[in-house]
Amino acid sequence: MTEVEKLGQQAQQAALKLATISTKVKDEALQAMADALLEKKSFIIEQNNKDMKEAKKQNIGDALLDRLMLDAKRIEDISVSLREVAALKDPVGEIINGWRLPNGLIINKVRVPLGVVGMIYEARPNVTVDAAGLCLKTGNAVILRSGSVALNSCLALTDVVAEAASKAGIPDNAIQSIRTPDREAVYELMSLNKYVDVLIPRGGASLIQSVVQKASVPVIETGLGNCHVYVDKDADIDMAVNIIVNAKCQRPGVCNAAESLVVHRDIVREFLPLAVKKLTAAGVALVGDKIAREIAPEIGEAAEEDWITEYLALKLAIKTVVSLEEAITHVNKYGTKHSEAIITEDYSAAMRFTDEVDAAAVYVNASTRFTDGGQYGLGAEIGISTQKLHVRGPMGLESLTSIKYIVFGNGQIRK
Repeated sequence: MTEVEKLGQQAQQAALKLATISTKVKDEALQAMADALLEKKSFIIEQNNKDMKEAKKQNIGDALLDRLMLDAKRIEDISVSLREVAALKDPVGEIINGWRLPNGLIINKVRVPLGVVGMIYEARPNVTVDAAGLCLKTGNAVILRSGSVALNSCLALTDVVAEAASKAGIPDNAIQSIRTPDREAVYELMSLNKYVDVLIPRGGASLIQSVVQKASVPVIETGLGNCHVYVDKDADIDMAVNIIVNAKCQRPGVCNAAESLVVHRDIVREFLPLAVKKLTAAGVALVGDKIAREIAPEIGEAAEEDWITEYLALKLAIKTVVSLEEAITHVNKYGTKHSEAIITEDYSAAMRFTDEVDAAAVYVNASTRFTDGGQYGLGAEIGISTQKLHVRGPMGLESLTSIKYIVFGNGQIRK
């Protein structure tokens, strides 16, 4: 039996026990995990420093370095997130619906854990704890596989929270990490149908597509965000400028940051110089189509590749359109079904955009940066689903459950 298969077998056994653990025990375990992170933050930072040193040698980008880095404040924030999960309502066991049939059978539709969740992710140590906490709260065992650049950090976090959870009454092996950096271990996890119920990849386009294309275990596709802000001809210009600057600059290396600005030509000459001034001052590199460059000659020329690129950096592509219809067509062609926004004072235009744009989240007069479980009031999230089956959008606790039909009878037989 390989290491990964052993992890799968252990996780499945843990999941069967964890499914019946009380909310009280789970919440106490989450609090213990939060305490342990604070108690052992020096050890965690020491391991993270090893990863940071190696990552800098590999010249990975600033956005990825930012995601990889752990300091005392970030560990404290991760600890707080576990306490927030503990405070959330436990969805397991909730009766979603119930009814009585004419033959007297009583049918209840009940939330239950998914079972074993496999997480495959890149240089994001916080995902280790987010996934562990959310899976524990929902009664799921989890197998974690971080990118090799974050391996020391993620193994340290796993060891700390897993030990604390076990001491608090959670079954052993409910939280595990694949310890080898060998890529073959990832491929094996993706085919571990016998033990793993669902895979959730978090990372860049290449990671997500690799998992989607190669996995035989069911996959919830997450995260890739080529997000647009469309400024309609009836937009409030000051509002539009503020929103695009926030959507692009507030945190450029995340999946809900705007990567493209689409502008109606009826407003572009008034709006674009103001937006370019603010964006340039914030350090954003701009590229645009012919009309955009005629109005703002200082910006670069956009190529076809720019419309499809998730920059995850201070760069933005600008497209001008002659109509709402063209804007919707452009967004649906190049978007990744993540988050899209329209800025307009025209109610009918807003409603048409929300109806016709195919995305997990569509905003009217607001920044795309709000696509987040915490911002939506869902608590912590395990990812943002950009697909349509099972769940879509920010994935909170309910997204990590399935259903079971529990049927009560008093001797009924089918004729």
